Amino acid sequence: MDVPRRRVLVLLALAAAPGVIAAAPPAPLLSAEDSALVAKAVAYLDGLTCDKGRFQQVDPRGGVTTGTFFLQRPGRARFDYDPPSGLVIASNGYKVTVVDHRLKTIQGYPLAATPLGLFLARNIRLDRGVSVTSVGRSAAGFTLTARDQRHPNQGSIDMSFTRDPIRLAGWTVTDSRGQSVHVRLAALTPATPQSWRFFELGDPAREPRAAH
Repeated sequence: MDVPRRRVLVLLALAAAPGVIAAAPPAPLLSAEDSALVAKAVAYLDGLTCDKGRFQQVDPRGGVTTGTFFLQRPGRARFDYDPPSGLVIASNGYKVTVVDHRLKTIQGYPLAATPLGLFLARNIRLDRGVSVTSVGRSAAGFTLTARDQRHPNQGSIDMSFTRDPIRLAGWTVTDSRGQSVHVRLAALTPATPQSWRFFELGDPAREPRAAH
């Protein structure tokens, strides 16, 4: 898998959340109390419309990057890494575009082929391909752990939520080798809807060069 695509799948673990926390049929390991927490998380995620916030990402080597994300359901989202990174990821409703301004590269993927497609759908489906394997609780909230039903050995995702009020606090993606990427969210707040142009990314190789 190429580097840009790895970045997409790591960052857009947020997008995988709604699919990840679904089960069809309901996972037999979940108690009634656990299922109630899953339903609460699903209702919260499905209620997100236009929101923005900050994220901090820690990779398996301990490297830390930060940035800003903007969600505009259905269909649209944008993720901007802070400098010195030049990475920007955006969905315009049918395609996810990955731009690296430092490398002057651009790549596109069908929205439906990425986890973001599940999260940005008008109606989030909770009955396809994934299952919750456990629900953890803490003083601050709860965490849902899930795996792909078709590829259970390829890793897992932990989605963390605060409680009272419920809020998405972050997620951890663990791959088949046991390496994890941790993402924590801050300042998640309602936002003003943006024009469609905000979610369209141009080819950085065609950008005018800065004058010297």
